[in-house]
Amino acid sequence: MAEIIQSKKALAVNPLKVSQPVGASLAFLGLARSLPLMHGSQGCTAFGKVFFVRHFREPIPLQTTAMDQVSTIMGADENVIEALRTLSDKSKPDIIGLVTTGLSETQGTDIKRAVKDFRVAHPEFAGVAVVPVNTPDYVGCLESGYALAIEALIDTLVPASAVTGKRPKQVNVLASAMLTPGDIEAVREWIEAFGLRAVVVPDIGDSLDGHLTDAEYSALTLGGTPRSEIEIMGESAATLVIGPSLHKAADLLKTRTGVPDWRFAGLMGLEDCDAFTQALATISGKPVPERIDRHRAQLQDAMVDCHFMLGFARLALAADPDLLGMQARFLAGMGAEIVSAVSPHKHESLAGLPIARVIVGDLEDMEKEARANDAQLVIANSHAAETADRLGLPLFRAGFPQYDLVGGYARTWVGYRGTRQALFDLANLMLRQHHELEPYRSIYWDDARDRLGPREPHVSPSPAAGLVH
Repeated sequence: MAEIIQSKKALAVNPLKVSQPVGASLAFLGLARSLPLMHGSQGCTAFGKVFFVRHFREPIPLQTTAMDQVSTIMGADENVIEALRTLSDKSKPDIIGLVTTGLSETQGTDIKRAVKDFRVAHPEFAGVAVVPVNTPDYVGCLESGYALAIEALIDTLVPASAVTGKRPKQVNVLASAMLTPGDIEAVREWIEAFGLRAVVVPDIGDSLDGHLTDAEYSALTLGGTPRSEIEIMGESAATLVIGPSLHKAADLLKTRTGVPDWRFAGLMGLEDCDAFTQALATISGKPVPERIDRHRAQLQDAMVDCHFMLGFARLALAADPDLLGMQARFLAGMGAEIVSAVSPHKHESLAGLPIARVIVGDLEDMEKEARANDAQLVIANSHAAETADRLGLPLFRAGFPQYDLVGGYARTWVGYRGTRQALFDLANLMLRQHHELEPYRSIYWDDARDRLGPREPHVSPSPAAGLVH
């Protein structure tokens, strides 16, 4: 059990977290023909869009209600109604995700009432689904905002169902914010290997995977989970919930549809992957495919190869709760020592981690802990680059954003193959810090030999000890 320590500082010195509105917007970017709409100032939206573009290196459809000084004081409901009308008329989206920001939350905007007023004023846009979600950015983090958006999405679009299991080969997947587009693609292939069909909510593996299209520009998301797929989630045989942050959304879906669910804290490491594989075998009624057995054997071999480098390695971690938990369990299982673990948001799942303590704080807290405990490696997002430089340690980038690494968004972490590659990369980073000892020189060694240059040895060196016989 981990001790949860709340940082008592008056402010964040070196912020780790990404705001809730950005997390909610990320969730809506994983839906087909969708458009996130931030209710706030232009700066709030622009800031989030910059990180999205730099992380995914793709054009990102993101809109704003453009609150100004007057609307902030006098009320901004008209901004919401006008923005919804304009977007519905010009872009014709299937889904608009209406996301609040710190400004609109401080003002006290009732966005659900604003959506009702929009419906009354513009009945011609009844076919456009509007999903309102309250995400103040002065609490929580990217992961919690993402989870709130998934809850709002289920509440708005998933009807109560009495036909559970109508589609016995269909499974729902509630995918945590910790999963990359590469992870989502790997999970889908994993499920399809058992003859099942996955409805992934949200599916950023289809919309933000970096593929080229014929369309030069689109005001809406290209790819992602269609609205029609979300509406039939109640007909699935099971729901696979990946990440503790989505447990409330899973509870809502189960209550509304009756679809049984299987919950996983993560999909990294042998134990996590085995549990997911066994669940798929049970749901499908099929044996584990040979290629998955092969991938498992490859991971086992990699664990044997890498435990010399990772065993007793002192690591510093900083990430949102789901990602922090998945990495901490995996690395602790490999024998590593987590000397510093920092999360920007407190979640009940952190208490169950196999480490001494978790600090709810910022990157300054991680830096102090890492320096005091002689950390050897830092695992965090790109915000920690300067921290790692000051510590003189390598940074293994994980999480959002990764604005100084090309392709970081596409990396696969989960599954047998993803875990195997993570092991190799971590082991190589540890090896780079290992330096051979200087060769022993006897006090009787003649320095003139060095000045004369290398000569042919008259004896063979021992490969084991590096000495001569």
